[in-house]
Amino acid sequence: TTYNASTHDVEFNDHGVLVLGSGVYRIGSSVEFDWCAVNATLSLKEQGKKTVMINYNPETYSTDFDVADKLYFEELSYERVMDIYELESAQGVVVSVGGQLPQNMALKLQESGKAKVLGTDPKDIDKAEDRQQFSSILDSIGVDQPAWSELTSYAEAQQFANSVGYPVLVRPSYVLSGAAMTVIRSEGELQEKLNAAAEVSPDHPVVITQFIEGAREIDVDAVAHDGKVLVHAVSEHIENAGVHSGDASLVLPPVKLPKETIERCKVIADKVAKAWKITGPFNMQIINADSPNGGESSLKVIECNLRASRSFPFVSKVLGTNFIDVATRALTSTNVPEPVDLMEKNRDYVAVKVPQFSWTRLAGADPYLGVEMSSTGEMACFGKDLVEAYWTAAQSMMNFRVPQPGEGLLFGGDITNPDLAKIVDYVNPLGYKLFAANESVKQHLENNSKDGSVKVEVIEFPKEDKRALREVFEKYDIRGVFNLAKVRASSLVDEDYVMRRNAVDFGVPLFMETKTAVLFAQCMSEKLPKPEGIPSEVRPWADFVGGRAL
Repeated sequence: TTYNASTHDVEFNDHGVLVLGSGVYRIGSSVEFDWCAVNATLSLKEQGKKTVMINYNPETYSTDFDVADKLYFEELSYERVMDIYELESAQGVVVSVGGQLPQNMALKLQESGKAKVLGTDPKDIDKAEDRQQFSSILDSIGVDQPAWSELTSYAEAQQFANSVGYPVLVRPSYVLSGAAMTVIRSEGELQEKLNAAAEVSPDHPVVITQFIEGAREIDVDAVAHDGKVLVHAVSEHIENAGVHSGDASLVLPPVKLPKETIERCKVIADKVAKAWKITGPFNMQIINADSPNGGESSLKVIECNLRASRSFPFVSKVLGTNFIDVATRALTSTNVPEPVDLMEKNRDYVAVKVPQFSWTRLAGADPYLGVEMSSTGEMACFGKDLVEAYWTAAQSMMNFRVPQPGEGLLFGGDITNPDLAKIVDYVNPLGYKLFAANESVKQHLENNSKDGSVKVEVIEFPKEDKRALREVFEKYDIRGVFNLAKVRASSLVDEDYVMRRNAVDFGVPLFMETKTAVLFAQCMSEKLPKPEGIPSEVRPWADFVGGRAL
């Protein structure tokens, strides 16, 4: 029937559970949240409950006709959700599996007095999304965090930045994928970037925090019931802090984290779950910073989302436990499993999740990673160790076009970064031809590599003539680019920007983040030249985890 018809040709006496999907695919919201929505729906069905899916993206699995008992192909707005909730006489709505869009309407749904939001109380969700309340509660429960202050004026921001020292991080509330989140490295940037943060989240506070350079980041994905953690996963980032978690490469089980650090992360998760009275999925990002005096590193919470994160499918598949199924049972308080520490088990494999970027679709965009998310997808691979897992993932990421020995590699970026020379130490023995776009990079690589025989050639680099630059890439057979710039480019003729952008445009593998670049160079040194036949790392998922694929 039509939308405003007086009669219907179906009945609405199922009293099902509404599941809110993730909506259109965009930076920050992709198939990971759809996996969560589908698995929540399947879990509800197993519990004998009728399911109602609301989503409007035809690309998703959740909008297939046979996933939920009923599908509403409608926009994810408060008005439409309430219309459907009332029409269906639903018994509850799940807002924690579709990303930020459903989460943002949780409080409004509850305050209507007509909808029951399953899981964590929306008032507690608001306390986590609101940066000022979030930071205050962490202080009250004794969980460490970087120094912070709520922004009320430019003068206060200036005073805070001067007291803790630059760089600082500006963080709006209620945003997905770090929108308008930015690192400010000098007073000159402060005014411009504060205005941008206020515009993207005008109704919610903006918080300024100390930015800790050189620290590592940890992701904690967990499920709780009535404030008690049921399952959790601790993944480490390969990249240093400062790269958005959605753009970061995750390693699970962690390779470099001591067991004591993993246990301390669990203690923090327990405190957070209890403080926010969490029921359902949640995710935390934690900074792991070395102590200046030696000894135990400090763990500082920088983010907590009281919903499923984009890494839930990854941790579920790696640990062999469906976190969303556990979360859905917690939401409905049906057959809730006993708490189990999945991180205690020693595993003989490592999995790596790497980001997938769409730079080629974004003409002119600078391929540079920062605190605002850029990736549009991800892939995950297993291996017997970190090198094998990352090598497999990197090949998949590059469409199996890995630079081969004898081909050209182009280097650029910050010559104060010692890792540029470390990359050369890994690849030089393989017989690559090494190039730089200027004399400074050449001198740095030749003078700082361990092997004194390293030779780097400076090539012509026409920054304003794309056709001529393509000919240069072809002339020198450049098949890989390592550009480790310290900051994002400020102009279109910046040498590092031109190098990164044209590597993408010419289909040449680009590494622009220090830790992943070094790890890939290590993989090249151990895995090249490739043997003939099927690579040893090509094995089915069940070989690693066992059982049925999740």
